[in-house]
Amino acid sequence: MMIQPILILYTSALLAFNGCTPKPTPAAADATTQTVVPPAQAQPLKTGAEQLDLYLPVLQGKRVGLIVNQTSMVGQTHLVDTLLSRGVQVATIFAPEHGFRGQADAGAHIKDAKDQKTGLPIISLYGSNTKPTPEQMKGIDVLVFDVQDVGTRFYTYSSTMHYAMEAAAENNKPILILDRPNPNGNYVDGPVLEPALKSFVGMNPIPIVHGLTLGELAKMINGEKWLAGGRQANLTVIPVANYTHQTAYTLPVTPSPNLPNMQSIILYPSLCLFEGTTVSVGRGTPTPFQVIGSPYYTKKDFSFTPQSMPGAASPPHKGEVCYGLDLTQPTDAQPFTLAYLLEMYQNSTQKDKFFNNFFEKLAGTPELRKQIIAGKTEAEIRASWEPALTNYKQLRRQYLLYPDSE
Repeated sequence: MMIQPILILYTSALLAFNGCTPKPTPAAADATTQTVVPPAQAQPLKTGAEQLDLYLPVLQGKRVGLIVNQTSMVGQTHLVDTLLSRGVQVATIFAPEHGFRGQADAGAHIKDAKDQKTGLPIISLYGSNTKPTPEQMKGIDVLVFDVQDVGTRFYTYSSTMHYAMEAAAENNKPILILDRPNPNGNYVDGPVLEPALKSFVGMNPIPIVHGLTLGELAKMINGEKWLAGGRQANLTVIPVANYTHQTAYTLPVTPSPNLPNMQSIILYPSLCLFEGTTVSVGRGTPTPFQVIGSPYYTKKDFSFTPQSMPGAASPPHKGEVCYGLDLTQPTDAQPFTLAYLLEMYQNSTQKDKFFNNFFEKLAGTPELRKQIIAGKTEAEIRASWEPALTNYKQLRRQYLLYPDSE
């Protein structure tokens, strides 16, 4: 089955952004009477999943495989229940990292299971099975991907999408992406991934903050032939209506246990690099990815002690006092920066043990560790990201579905 590209969707979306303000009504002949016409109200944002009329016809009569988690909502109803209520034959649920309900700790092994509500089989796409197998694809006519991302290269939902596209291409099945906004989609920053460091926390040669929705990234992956063997998936994207890359978007559902609010989501691009160091990012506290610290930080103004809790069963430095920085105030939520990383390294009593082997995979380059150890400034380090970062920004423009100022 071939899904035809829904080009009209892109045109409609652009029309919604441009020229939507009516002209004022001319004043009446009576000079004392004026008619004031209020400006047109901004059209409400609608995710791809909420635009059922655009994709339900494609799914009718097909066996559907859904790649979804707790963020896959249509209003107050999960996409699985929404589709079942409309007679769509859902065959299989595939779950990314953190599981179908989004409650598992980062990196935790997710077991295959059965959904208690619907009885549908749930197949994990995290751990040993990151890509749907040919056997798992046999009972499926079309794959549908609907997961909320946060716009960083190392957030693994985009890797799951990459492998889903690859499985679809290899098994001659179409894939439908129901697009969602990128809460960090208003800028592009960070080093571009070097191919030698490709991993599940970095699949494609893009910067740490890539400035794309997953629908746009899927178009880039396809267009640049980044799937194995240079294959291209039969891809359709249902865009977000009335969205631009400057649209402020607060996620209605937390995307994973340790990103509980917008403060953590905005700080995540900068703080995730600490996962490759001895510094805690606050897992096992009420404020994950909003505080950072370690027992080896020399300044003692702020401290916290990680403990076991849902979503952080065995957090780094569990039960140890960690000294560091409190970033919970809104003014601390700034775009990607190396300032926190440089501060924690420069004031660590154990610089020789500061980094671990995971750091290079997160950074996407072996140079960042060397530059920090050498005492380079952030400005000097940023200069080394060129021309790759500028080249990426130019490439990105080819795949944008939404107005952008980058």
